[in-house]
Amino acid sequence: MTQAVSPDLRLETGSGVISRRAALVVAALVSVALVAVFVGARYGLLLAVGLGFGVVLEGMRFGFAGPWRAMILRREPSGMLAQLLAIALVSVVAIPLLSAHPGELVGAQAAVGFAMVGGAFVFGACMQILLGCGSGTLVNAGSGNPIAVFALPFFCIGSFFGAYGLVWWTSLGALPILQFRGMTGLGLTLVLLAISAAIVLWRAAPGTVRLSRRHGIAAIVLAVLAIGNLVVAGQPWGVVYGLGLWTAKVATVAGADLSGSAFWAASGSVERVQSSLLTDYTSLTDIGLIAGAFGVATWRRGGLTAKLPSYPARAWIATMVVGFLLGYSSRLAFGCNVGAFFSGISTGSLHGWVWFISAFAGAFVGIRLRPLLGLEARA
Repeated sequence: MTQAVSPDLRLETGSGVISRRAALVVAALVSVALVAVFVGARYGLLLAVGLGFGVVLEGMRFGFAGPWRAMILRREPSGMLAQLLAIALVSVVAIPLLSAHPGELVGAQAAVGFAMVGGAFVFGACMQILLGCGSGTLVNAGSGNPIAVFALPFFCIGSFFGAYGLVWWTSLGALPILQFRGMTGLGLTLVLLAISAAIVLWRAAPGTVRLSRRHGIAAIVLAVLAIGNLVVAGQPWGVVYGLGLWTAKVATVAGADLSGSAFWAASGSVERVQSSLLTDYTSLTDIGLIAGAFGVATWRRGGLTAKLPSYPARAWIATMVVGFLLGYSSRLAFGCNVGAFFSGISTGSLHGWVWFISAFAGAFVGIRLRPLLGLEARA
C-alpha cells in the first residue's frame, strides 16, 4: 500500500530545493566577486566565463565526443552541425578582431607536423573510448561521473609529460604556421565550414533531426562565451594547458626539477608554475567549467548520485591508460576538441582543420576499441 506524502513534507522538500539552488547561485556570484576583488576584474570575468561553459555543456547536454559518436554510429547530424555553427559564429567575430588587434589578441596557432597529426588521431580514438574529450572529461568529472573522476588525474599527468617532451616531438618535422587572416581568411573559413556541414547533412540518416532547438541554442550561447573568453583573456578558449600546469605545480612542490624540459623551463612556463592558479587564464576557465557542471548536477539532482559501474579490471586499467594518453596526445596535437578544433578553426589556423580530420579518423578506431576493453558499449 502506497503511503500518501503529507502537504507539509512536500512543502519542506520544495523549500529545501529552493534553498539549495539559491545557495548555488550565491556561491557562484561570491566566488566570481572574490576573485575579481583579490586577484583582478579580468580574472573574475574569466571565472564567470568558465562557469558559463560548464553550465552550458552540462545543462544543455552539449559536447564534442558524443555528437561525433552519434554521427558515426547512427548518422545523427544535430550535434555536429551545432559544433560547426558555433565555430562559424565565433569566427565571424574572432578573425576580424585578430586582424584588427594583432598586438592584443592571439589566435590558437600551431604548426602542422607529424606529431600533431599523430597526436590528434590518438586523441580522437581515446576520447571515444572514454566518452569524453578535454572539456567533456572536466564536465563529466564535475557532474560526478566516476569514470571521468578516475581518469582526470591521469589526463593531467599525461598533459604534463606531453608538454615535457613537446619540443622533441615537434623536431620530427612540421610545416610553418599557416593562418587564415582578414576577410579573405574569414571567407575561406566559412566556406570550409559550409562544406563540412554539407558533408554531414549528406551522410545523415533519413528522418533524423538536422539541428535540434537545444543544440542550436547551446551553440549560440557557447559562441558568445568563447568570444568573451577571447576578448577578456586576449586568447581563445583552451583546456589542456591548464591540466598540465596543475601537475607541474604539484611536481615542483614535491621537489621535481623541471629544468630538463625545454617547455617547462621556458620563462613563461616558469612564471606560471610559480604564480597562483587564479592568474592563469586556462586554469580559471577549467576550474569554472568543473564548478559549473557540478552546480548543474546539484541543481538537477540534489547531489552527485552516479553509481560506480561494475566494470572488469581491464576496463579500469584501460581508463587509466586512456586518460593518460588523452593528456599526452592533446599536448602533441596542440589542443583537444576545444583548443585545436573549436578555437583553432574559429581563429583561422590551418592546424584546426588538420586536427579535425585526424581526430575524426581516430574516433572510428576508438568506437571499435571501447567494448573490447570491457567498457560498456553506448550506442
